[in-house]
Amino acid sequence: MKGQIVIRLKHWITQLIEHQGGRPLSSIHHKMDLQLLLEAHRLLGAKKAPGIDGVSKEQYGRELQANLEDLLKRVKSQTYRAPAVRRVEIPKPDGKTRPLGVPTHEDKVLQKAFVQLVEPIFEREFHDGSYGYRPGKTQHDAVSALHGALSRGNHYVVELDIKGYFDSIPHDELRQMFSDRITDGVLNRLITGWLKAGVMKEGNWQESESGTPQGGVVSPLLANLYLHEVLDKWVEEQVKPKLKGGVKLVRYADDAVLSFSQAEDAQRFYAVLGKRFEKYGLKLHPEKTRLIDFRPPAKGEGKAQTFSFLGFTYYWSKNRKGQWIVKVKTEAKRMRSKLKEVGQWCRKNRHKPHAWQQAQLRSKVEGHSQYYGVSHNYEALKRYESAVQWVWRKWMNRRGSRPINWEQWRQKVRSYPWVKLRIKHSLWSVPIKKESMPELPLW
Repeated sequence: MKGQIVIRLKHWITQLIEHQGGRPLSSIHHKMDLQLLLEAHRLLGAKKAPGIDGVSKEQYGRELQANLEDLLKRVKSQTYRAPAVRRVEIPKPDGKTRPLGVPTHEDKVLQKAFVQLVEPIFEREFHDGSYGYRPGKTQHDAVSALHGALSRGNHYVVELDIKGYFDSIPHDELRQMFSDRITDGVLNRLITGWLKAGVMKEGNWQESESGTPQGGVVSPLLANLYLHEVLDKWVEEQVKPKLKGGVKLVRYADDAVLSFSQAEDAQRFYAVLGKRFEKYGLKLHPEKTRLIDFRPPAKGEGKAQTFSFLGFTYYWSKNRKGQWIVKVKTEAKRMRSKLKEVGQWCRKNRHKPHAWQQAQLRSKVEGHSQYYGVSHNYEALKRYESAVQWVWRKWMNRRGSRPINWEQWRQKVRSYPWVKLRIKHSLWSVPIKKESMPELPLW
């Protein structure tokens, strides 16, 4: 049965870890067999871009059994050589680009099987505050966890941003962290091969001296392992015992926010944060890493500070009873970026049939609503949906036909199915009592 092989593997790994009693696992690569590779191939998306060899999932699958048997033979004999990844640049909302590595399909299969094999080992160690690329955890879980901590009184926030994290991870330190937990020579050799495979950009090979290429299946797991040691474990085992109050760490991949209940704790942590990351070869962004006094505004002090996390802006507002509560809304730059993409799409496709365009735009709005449809954010959803309509009408009126006014446009749109906006993810807000708020300023 599909998926059962992974369940059985996790059960076996769990029993082995308990038997080892905390000692590193020395020989588990024999569990990477043909069935696991077949399952990994099945789970990979069929529409993913091919790597430097140009081979798609469909093409690789035409002789799947033979290809996977040959791959397994090379892995077990330690003759497998990880191919370079194809480097592409992905546009970011700020106009810059983010490098993305595209491995070959065969390498993706091996990476997927590798992750399925070793992930249960690390999952038993990772802390609850880590949400990125972990089974059973989502971005909305992270957004909700941070919202809850802020609502319960953790009003002193350290917003953390690592400069080029995925490209900066030191290889030697990362390999050591892996081998501290798994001493299997075959698996350690695979890690070294992936880290040293390099990238292919415009036909030229470039060596990878640090970092894990974004886009690789194994990259999120390795990146999580490194920040687990650098940040999560440090906070839990060394920082928390020295605090006067409480702290909540919420991390999704390399995006992290820590909220403290005491201003002094937040200041002390912020003062040593940079040195901690420099010790592990990482640098914090000097402008995006900051300490924020996130208390509700006192009377006559104007607006309270805000900050953003995973595309949502956290801010204070009053509920119907006049009590201050934490709310979230779509981050302004994310909204602008999404609408810019919609405008470019409408311009490119304005001459296609109206019904086809409506179906495509409906899908885009539904996708936006699926992610940003959280408590308190309905108005932002409505603004996005209205802006999409406005942009669409603008480009439809430039098709050369007679312009359509708004009343005609609404009638035209109503003749086809459209999106019903609704909140899909609930956040629980807890009113903050004024008597519990510190009276002294943070600075």
